[in-house]
Amino acid sequence: MLLRPALAAAAGAALLLLALPAQAATADPTESLTIASAATIAADGTVILSGTYRCVGNTGPVFISSAVQQGDAPARYGIGGSRALCDGAVHSWRNAGKVQGGALTAGPAHVEATITELELHGGLPLPRLHATRQQDVTLTQS
Repeated sequence: MLLRPALAAAAGAALLLLALPAQAATADPTESLTIASAATIAADGTVILSGTYRCVGNTGPVFISSAVQQGDAPARYGIGGSRALCDGAVHSWRNAGKVQGGALTAGPAHVEATITELELHGGLPLPRLHATRQQDVTLTQS
């Protein structure tokens, strides 16, 4: 019966070790991410978010993800995703996605964007954060 506690301990240790590389790789001061203070929302619910980014040193594919939240509602809505080029230069990013049912309207909103790389560790793709940013924006009707 000692097998179960040993497996649980091993699984817990593995999860801890998997979490450590993602945390340790987030502080390169040469990387940056901005979010434009104005975003658009169309009548059909399509939201467009944008900004700029700079990242370096990737070995796997890199993506910029974004999400928007409005008011005190706990719901956050993922808005598209785009590939990033981590060559040390400043690039523009633009994500678009449709939110159903009038969940978002023109007005103040809160956006979070993240640059994430998928690095292979022992054959498993694990996330490595390059940069993250949160900012209040204004959704304008397009």
